[in-house]
Amino acid sequence: MLIRMRRVVGFAAVAVLAGSPALAGCSSDGSGGSAPGTPAPEGLRVEVVVAGLSHPWDVGFLPDGRMLVPQRPGRISLVSDGRATDVEADLGDVAARGEGGLMSLVVHPDFATSRRFTTCFNTASDVRLVTWELAGTKATRVKDPLVAGLPTNPSGRHSGCRMALDREGHLLVGTGDTARGNVAQDKSSLGGKVLRVDLNTGEGVAGNPFGDRIYTYGHRNIQGVAIRPDGVVFTAEHGPDVDDEVNVLEPGANYGWDPSQGGAVGGYDEDVPMTDLERFPDAVPAVWSSGDSTEAICDAAFLVGEQWGALNGVLAVTALKGSKVLLFTVGQDGKVGSVAIPPELDDAHGRLRGAELGPDGALYVTTSNGTDDKILKVTAPTA
Repeated sequence: MLIRMRRVVGFAAVAVLAGSPALAGCSSDGSGGSAPGTPAPEGLRVEVVVAGLSHPWDVGFLPDGRMLVPQRPGRISLVSDGRATDVEADLGDVAARGEGGLMSLVVHPDFATSRRFTTCFNTASDVRLVTWELAGTKATRVKDPLVAGLPTNPSGRHSGCRMALDREGHLLVGTGDTARGNVAQDKSSLGGKVLRVDLNTGEGVAGNPFGDRIYTYGHRNIQGVAIRPDGVVFTAEHGPDVDDEVNVLEPGANYGWDPSQGGAVGGYDEDVPMTDLERFPDAVPAVWSSGDSTEAICDAAFLVGEQWGALNGVLAVTALKGSKVLLFTVGQDGKVGSVAIPPELDDAHGRLRGAELGPDGALYVTTSNGTDDKILKVTAPTA
């Protein structure tokens, strides 16, 4: 049995078992000792749903089982029966540069009657959310913008843009700091934040901690937002060259990223801690950190349903640089108990970005290799 060990700064050491049917244990005291893991089923099944895409960022499920798939260069596809058909949509203002472009997509819960979905993308001047109405294979803008003024970097760096609906139907939007030092801690900026807005108006939701759209702040570059069935919100966030993080959101909390204080040119010092508890003693520590290296963790989704067996309730997180899916067991308190990498999704399909639980209970994962990208359907083995 091959065991790869990683040191996790400030957190439990995580043993990742390659090719093992069991989730590795980790201690809660940072000592690296073993704790009981949750057995994982052997032989996850991975099927290709569709191929021939280019940087598919997300998957949105329609009531009839079809999928809307945004692709970063500025294209939306309607996927059905293994085929992708381009949606006719005015995407001429999408600025696809570097990490930026057409990114997250959310299908409205009332799509069966409203036919609406919302996208998040870079323009030349900002990152914005736009709501569309689908008729056949044509989409028309009906709320343009739903939200505008999220900061952008001309290179597309740290654009964030991951969206998800919370249990109350409000729209959560993870944003990036655009590689500018003062953005994450500046509550007058929408960058480096999680926003919580009304899906229909784009305005802040009553009860938001600062009375506007901002829900949490002090983030670097959120790439995943996952809502546990009990309503607790988890995020996956890119670190610089250390400390990718999984966080649990607390309304109004600071997550401690502030690269403005170092000596780097332009005031963007990435040698500062991801969660700077010395400067911000009240900042919320991550529930998991990658430690001395990074996987470039991306989207996140909870596996829910009896069909997942022992994996029911596990948090699945994709990785770009790491080219894998990581499976996290998390307790009711949000703390990570163990982490494992299923061999079927370990460097088998290249860079992995989107993760969404489908209406059939399967996990749908998108690749992000640039050419002939795919949507993968992942299911647990049958008994």
